[in-house]
Amino acid sequence: MILMSSISLKILIRKSSLTIQFVEGQFVDSYDPTIENTFNKMVNVNGQDFNLQLVDTAGQDEYSIFPQSHSMDIHGYVLVYSVTSMKSFEVVQVLHDKLLDMVGKIQVPTVLVGNKKDLHMERVIKPEEGKKLADSWGAAFMESSAKENETAVEVFKRIILEMEKADGNAPQEEKKCSVM
Repeated sequence: MILMSSISLKILIRKSSLTIQFVEGQFVDSYDPTIENTFNKMVNVNGQDFNLQLVDTAGQDEYSIFPQSHSMDIHGYVLVYSVTSMKSFEVVQVLHDKLLDMVGKIQVPTVLVGNKKDLHMERVIKPEEGKKLADSWGAAFMESSAKENETAVEVFKRIILEMEKADGNAPQEEKKCSVM
């Protein structure tokens, strides 16, 4: 019998509804967006257990002063915007720039998430726009619906894969060969 140890990772996320859906399996319609919370959850990715510590910055906006703790011992970032709000899309861009300044790097493991994809009639940010922004950062991109529990778990598994890739521990992609 092989005992696998768990790896502890600290992730900074900006959106309470997605975090609560992932950790507690429920959608919370109303919460105090000004409170910063920390959640812990164990998740298994590719046979390896990861103990995640999620720091949910909730109501912080681009004008907030980030505490230094948001750049220390953080392994990855999940930046979330609402697909129904151009303002939140703009805020997430400013936040990304601030994070890079704080950590002093040109790239950090990041997943950009367009949330509220279930609100089709209210959408103002197209998936292509989110993908283009994520590509410009060298980040992964996903869309989700915290309300419908769509891709909440996948978002956190993806940030783990992004962190592993940044550490050089990502599984090697299968090389394809073509003969003409």
